[in-house]
Amino acid sequence: MQPHCRKPLIFDYVEIAGGRDVRFALRTNGQVRCRITLACRRHGNFGGRGKALNVAASTIVGSRHFLFRIRFQLLGGLTFAIFAPAIIRIVFNPEFIYLANLQVTVTAAAIAHMAGFLSYRRIGNFPGVAAASYILPTFALSYGAVFLTIFFFRFEYSRFQAAASFTQSTLWYFGLSLLTRHLDPYRLVVVPGGDVERLKTLPGVHWFWIKSTNTIIERASGVVVDLRADLGAEWERYIADRALSGTPVYHVKQVRESLTGRVEIEHLSENTLGSLNPNQAYLKIKQAADWVSALILIVVLSPVLALVALLIRLDSEGPVLFRQHRMGYRGKICTVYKFRSMRQHAGAGGDKEKAITKRDDDRITRVGRFLRKFRIDELPQAINILRGEMSWIGPRPEAVVLSQWYEAELPFYRYRHIVRPGISGWAQVNQGHVAAVDDVMEKLHYDFYYIKNFSPWLDVLIALKTMKTMLTGFGAR
Repeated sequence: MQPHCRKPLIFDYVEIAGGRDVRFALRTNGQVRCRITLACRRHGNFGGRGKALNVAASTIVGSRHFLFRIRFQLLGGLTFAIFAPAIIRIVFNPEFIYLANLQVTVTAAAIAHMAGFLSYRRIGNFPGVAAASYILPTFALSYGAVFLTIFFFRFEYSRFQAAASFTQSTLWYFGLSLLTRHLDPYRLVVVPGGDVERLKTLPGVHWFWIKSTNTIIERASGVVVDLRADLGAEWERYIADRALSGTPVYHVKQVRESLTGRVEIEHLSENTLGSLNPNQAYLKIKQAADWVSALILIVVLSPVLALVALLIRLDSEGPVLFRQHRMGYRGKICTVYKFRSMRQHAGAGGDKEKAITKRDDDRITRVGRFLRKFRIDELPQAINILRGEMSWIGPRPEAVVLSQWYEAELPFYRYRHIVRPGISGWAQVNQGHVAAVDDVMEKLHYDFYYIKNFSPWLDVLIALKTMKTMLTGFGAR
């Protein structure tokens, strides 16, 4: 991740004097602000051949409990859930080792386990995620996908071994989650100066507010600093020491973003989105997957869609589908389809007032209230997906009149149109339905976070959260 800073600070170091000293140059837009020379001693190997640099002034130790280590978790899970059960079966009956179905099952289970572990780890890194609650769905998806492929190609496999592997995989990671729950939380050292005071309101981290460069904090996970502030030479040396000691150094805005799930942009020149365009390869892959899944959904759920249409016609007068012009991909206006959930020609006021759905809005019909609560009214937007105008996951498209209002009030609002709008999105599963300008600014921060972290992992997380939202009715109006 790149830091949010008006003038990004760049650390350069050059090894001189036979590996005994390291010189740091602190630059801003190519201009050298200061030079720091640190005396270091040789210790061990660096990169296999060079001289490693061990800073004598190092004061922070960044080690974590072994239960958190990826190697322990993954190797332990593979052993407990796959290899140990297979070895036990072979011990009792050595002929099992020659059975093709056992070999296929063990190989497939190992692939599914690693895919589930990777998904679980990546999803657990996103803000506001209780990782333990996603163990079962992520492993169910990985095992389901792998063994469905095996079934499709008609490979022989052991159903008992596959089911046991899946069960023991989930039990292993649930057990790790229980064991690590009471261990020390993430420990971050905060360097005074700049905009670090806002971190005090963020939960889930053990903050250490140091006042001196001589303060020793054991087992710190990282150092947080406002790189835009004028910190002084002593603190700049301290930051350089921490980097040399192997402790991660984070910009304060980066940490706040990671803990809140929102990207705040104050000036276009200092956004943290890296390239202004999201990953083009994933955009195309996602569009293809959206199109195929939308076509399958329309075919499979056609009886349900027909029943919903009948209930709408019986409940109130008017068409089954509601059509509305909304601001879409790359700022192009498109017609969005929904099941009609309000009485036709209901309510007075201008276009902007009519486009805003209020809490307990009296325009909503009886059937419409049920449809909106469980997001069933959004299903006809599969038509928009087939037309290439929308995606399953992305920032929600706003009515044209509202989008124009927000663009006039909020800077960078148009940037959210850089990806296809979605039926569900990161803002919807975290914030729910909003309409006020202040709330829309927060929604915009969620949208920017989604664009910056545009990836299949975040889409899977949003899909899982959307399922929970559909069951609970969170944020519906």
